[in-house]
Amino acid sequence: MLRGFALLGILVMNIQAFSMPAAAYGNPTAWGDLGGIHLGVWVFGELFANQKFVTLFSMLFGAGVCLFSDRLEARGRRPAGLHYRRMGWLLLFGLAHAYLLWPGDILAIYAVCGCLVYLFRRRSARTLLVTGLAAFTLGSLVFLGVGFLLTSPAIPPEERIALEQEWSGAGPEVETELAAYRGGWAAQQPERVEQAIELHLVLFPFFLSGLCIGSMLLGMALYRLGALSAERSDRFYRRLAGLGLGLGLPLVAAGIGWNFAAGWTWEASMFHGRLFNDLGCLGVALGYLGLVMLAVRRGILSGLQARLAAAGRMAFTNYILQTVVCTTIFYGHGLGLFGSVERGGQLLIVLAVSVLQLVISPAWLRRFRYGPLEWAWRSLTYGRAFAIRAGNQA
Repeated sequence: MLRGFALLGILVMNIQAFSMPAAAYGNPTAWGDLGGIHLGVWVFGELFANQKFVTLFSMLFGAGVCLFSDRLEARGRRPAGLHYRRMGWLLLFGLAHAYLLWPGDILAIYAVCGCLVYLFRRRSARTLLVTGLAAFTLGSLVFLGVGFLLTSPAIPPEERIALEQEWSGAGPEVETELAAYRGGWAAQQPERVEQAIELHLVLFPFFLSGLCIGSMLLGMALYRLGALSAERSDRFYRRLAGLGLGLGLPLVAAGIGWNFAAGWTWEASMFHGRLFNDLGCLGVALGYLGLVMLAVRRGILSGLQARLAAAGRMAFTNYILQTVVCTTIFYGHGLGLFGSVERGGQLLIVLAVSVLQLVISPAWLRRFRYGPLEWAWRSLTYGRAFAIRAGNQA
């Protein structure tokens, strides 16, 4: 259920990457109307969604590494071979997703991180917490350090101008991106490949790896503590929600104020202005975890919980389905609305896609044991085709 909750929340931010030039994801003034309802939608997304749900999803992925290994070991099997085969197939799925459909893919990154965090699966919860927090903090500090370097007087003026144009959306890259994604699939490929390479070879190793690995290690710790299966007390989850949201949301809000006060200049906001959200998102993600677990323990909105659980059981399929639906809406091989839908309209699309997935996921699982991509991933991992229809034995 947590996975389904996180999956739908991720789309609140991903919709901007699907529908607008890349510059708009980090700098809301780079593209589109930022007044009225559109400003409200952006502030809502920044405060409650940006990095919060992907942090929670990363925690759950880390917990899944432990769960997968524990189940195999309980049956007397060695998990290493199957785990690395599982990550290998996930890497291939992710690369295909990134280079053929949408460059914002997270699966390939998860596969690489999953291979690394597996080495920590036997560590104590305390060690995992300390190591996870250290990695998470280090990722933010590296980003901050690069910001100080690039804003120093030693950087040549022409490079500073190029950074400013990239950040503000005033450079030629935006027109190239618009032309590419408003064209057919083949016309999109050069831009998609370039953006995917930048994510995998620049952003991930230098900026995102610490945040991703740190979140996974924290998820492994929470799994060891029983926090992800509603085993802790109501008091524990109330404290988690209160402290997480009480510390995280004000920090994120301060970052919003900082960036608007600075005029969203690249010197103030491209690197330094991110730190507020980079650190605050962890608290908010933990707060969400506490609230969801309280809802589970008390049976609040049980019907919605069941639908979220179904969406979570099909998270792989639903994640790719979000890409298929959104690229069909925004890219030139579909409706070609890239760069044309403001943030208020984007939120309506998010709601529609979310409702769709909450409806079709339980309907599918009434007839089948796995989502189609979950079935393919599982079968490839174990090297045999599992029965997919409900009621059949594997």
